Amino acid sequence: MPSSSRPKPAARSKQLPVESSPEGWTAGKDLLSIKALDVRDIELIIDTATAFQEVSGRAIKKVPALRGKTIANLFIEPSTRTRTSFELAAKRLSADVVNLSGTSSSIMKGESLIDTGRALESMGVDLVVIRHSAAGAAHTLARTLKAGVVNAGDGAHEHPTQALLDLFTIRAHGKNVAGLRVVMIGDITRSRVARSNIYLLTKLNANVCVVGPPTMIPPHIEKLGVSVSYDLESSLKGADMVMILRVQHEREQRSLFPSIQEYARLYGVTRERLALAAPNVLVLHPGPMNRGIEIATEVADGLSSVILDQVANGIAVRMGVLYLLAATREIKGGGVT
Repeated sequence: MPSSSRPKPAARSKQLPVESSPEGWTAGKDLLSIKALDVRDIELIIDTATAFQEVSGRAIKKVPALRGKTIANLFIEPSTRTRTSFELAAKRLSADVVNLSGTSSSIMKGESLIDTGRALESMGVDLVVIRHSAAGAAHTLARTLKAGVVNAGDGAHEHPTQALLDLFTIRAHGKNVAGLRVVMIGDITRSRVARSNIYLLTKLNANVCVVGPPTMIPPHIEKLGVSVSYDLESSLKGADMVMILRVQHEREQRSLFPSIQEYARLYGVTRERLALAAPNVLVLHPGPMNRGIEIATEVADGLSSVILDQVANGIAVRMGVLYLLAATREIKGGGVT
């Protein structure tokens, strides 16, 4: 069984970057993908998030870093956790927030994504956070707008802030990513979380093994610097981190394996299987979870699980992202960078 003696989260004192400019930020006005970020920008996001993390523990959870800024959450694809996390992040930075969903936006009436984005920009929106079922939607919007754009998930392409909050969580639990043995389980082909995490973890020299049915593993994925296994138990031996991906019923995955029960039998992470991993293994899941399918309840709620830490850390990470992008746009005078 995994040990309960987990290192305490690292305490790193950082001065809140309320009035300072994002010195060292090179990624421009948008956050669209992990693939496009260099390691310096990744580290700056994590450092900025660390500075903002203590805000969530205050009685009054606000700093004036983005007072007077307006952020639009344009969630054409439904979301609860990610949208709420971005909303809380923006409000804790004192920004004004506008929330739009697919059912409430003019897109349902036939308006194009670009026209919707231009309309928001004409009303003075500084940043647009977009989730869309089409891969590349955030890139399309970013090419059109002077406002900054944050990709909150585009189809099966990427989900950069999820990977960043996963990194933040790993670091907070005392893990050095370089050399870390990571096992990623599930539908790698169709998971934007998997893709962003693979880009990030390999940039930081982790050893990543992707595990799942052959129908869920993309061909030639080894070119991204990962190894492939179709056997869960052999892969879990000595793992430092286990990242479990959700079985996405809404994306019609039933055709990819005989049944949900068969998937759970072969690839569900149980307490017995997790015992094969390293003593201080971390268990991550992007949520929402399918308990009893990809993850057993005793694993989800066990001592190795940092799933709720991921949720909490997401706010600080998104505060860091919004702050850096808004400050960059202001320095550049609102122009496209």
